[in-house]
Amino acid sequence: MGATFDAAKARERFPALKQDQVFLDNAGGSQTLGDVIDSITQYLLKTNVQLGATYSTAQQSTNKYGDGYQAAAKYINAGRDEIVIGSSTTQLFTNLSSALKFQEGDEIVLSKMEHETNINPWLKLAERLKLTIKWWVSEKPELKLTPENLKPLLSDKVKFVACTHVSNVLGGIHDIKSIAETVHSVGALLCVDGVSFAPHRQIDVKALGVDFYAFSWYKVYGPHMAMLYASNAAQEHVKPLGHFFNPTETLEEKLALAGSNYENVQTIPQITSYLESVGFDAIAAHEERLQTVLLDFLNSRDDITVWGPTSTDSTVRVPTISFTVKGVNSRKFVEDAEKISNYGFRWGHVYSKRLCDEVLGLEPEAVVRVSMVHYNTEEEIKGLIEVLKKVLP
Repeated sequence: MGATFDAAKARERFPALKQDQVFLDNAGGSQTLGDVIDSITQYLLKTNVQLGATYSTAQQSTNKYGDGYQAAAKYINAGRDEIVIGSSTTQLFTNLSSALKFQEGDEIVLSKMEHETNINPWLKLAERLKLTIKWWVSEKPELKLTPENLKPLLSDKVKFVACTHVSNVLGGIHDIKSIAETVHSVGALLCVDGVSFAPHRQIDVKALGVDFYAFSWYKVYGPHMAMLYASNAAQEHVKPLGHFFNPTETLEEKLALAGSNYENVQTIPQITSYLESVGFDAIAAHEERLQTVLLDFLNSRDDITVWGPTSTDSTVRVPTISFTVKGVNSRKFVEDAEKISNYGFRWGHVYSKRLCDEVLGLEPEAVVRVSMVHYNTEEEIKGLIEVLKKVLP
């Protein structure tokens, strides 16, 4: 597709889009590429054996698995020895939290702008190792993590900082490179949740300068699996979790506890090849058009509050858009829309409960969230607006 984007051509690659359902809950999980589905079927039909044996089918399976890991590492500009693939970002962060080495009394900085995936494992780590927790918050209306609001929390006692690249509620893009430089200025490690960034933009962990970075492939057009990066330098702080007789040179050997899901891992070259053929510049430009259509409508209403950036600029945000309607319960609003349409979107805190409760000060039903990706169309968003008009007061 090159520099231009053909939405119809992209949609042909996703069999689920032939259904009578408009998918606008993509931040919870994207639809799966047809090539990925076919690849899993072929793997299970022909090469579904244990890795590492010397007979021919096992060698084929081992090679496919290895190709998957190589493609995954290349995709984020990491070394093969710097990644591990697992079932979810939650699982991988939990494994990492069990393996990190710190001293009693060390401090860690956690953000309240997070999905709980990037909070709970570190709270358990702090409890186990008797670490001190500092909370990093950006209040309304800014709602953006920056080096400036991080610096007051930092000292040479801080050894670990965790934050999101993009909030799964707010949609704003944080300047991770600058945050990483700030964290490293006191000798601490930075762990980034990239789940809500990865479906929309290219990831380069070396350019970002992060120590740890994770995202979920099932939100990047693949099957249910996720990936964690840890730089070789950061791995010095990681103790292996596996069997005593197993090698411990790579991050996979340290944290996987067994082979990653074979049939899923071997699909990664299909995903990365597709994304390279589309091009992230084209994706960003198309998604900017999508979010402009919706945000222009939402911003025009006095009874609607958009949480996060109101800008339509693709350098500022991704098309994960959350809002509340004055005097209207978010759950009822979504359910009313579902009764009269085939649009699928979301209500609730979507696992960012501390953000919704403590920072935004919302009711238990929290926000209405519409999350788009590149296979959505302007026609779908214009249709959504007509549905919203019917259920708005």
